[in-house]
Amino acid sequence: MYLSRVQLAMDNRNTMLALADSNHFHGALETCFSYTESRKLWRLDNVNGTMYMLVLSQEEPNLSTFCKQFSPSQDSWETKDYTPLLENLKADTIWRFRLTSNPTISHRTDKDKRGKVLAHITTEYQRKWLIERSEKNGFQLFENDFNVTGNKWQRFIKKDGRYVTFLSVTYEGLLNIKDVDLFRKVLTEGLGRGKAYGMGLMTVMRV
Repeated sequence: MYLSRVQLAMDNRNTMLALADSNHFHGALETCFSYTESRKLWRLDNVNGTMYMLVLSQEEPNLSTFCKQFSPSQDSWETKDYTPLLENLKADTIWRFRLTSNPTISHRTDKDKRGKVLAHITTEYQRKWLIERSEKNGFQLFENDFNVTGNKWQRFIKKDGRYVTFLSVTYEGLLNIKDVDLFRKVLTEGLGRGKAYGMGLMTVMRV
């Protein structure tokens, strides 16, 4: 696995359009891999006023064309091998995490029909959503040691004409690894819906 970081140019028209419609980022990323069907996750991070995109992928990418569209220069990116971090995970160790995900609930009004997927719009239920998924994904959360640090509605029209609306929610705080195999799967495969549009990527660093 590889983790890449790309700096985004906020005075770039392409970047501004893509920030309003993440479908632009999704399409541009697909051209950076020789095998487009390979699993990949991405997330936008604002670090001290500078916007970055993180990309986690099975294949090492060539992000020069992506940078040409969205970055200050064609080499405004770096890639690191993610394997050492994954191999160093141990049970009962505390890590600082960041996750942008799409917390939802399926609301069924007719038992014979699929439930309508609705976004959790309050901080209380956004936190509850993540707590409910922590144990079965190999980690433990401490009630007072993580927060919701961002909410953003995203709306765009897909190529097939469907209108897509979802809420991206960013979480930050501390977690305790309980099951290494389950937790490693979360880091590499993501958590929640909307993975093609910047949702689901969790990253960790040692406290």
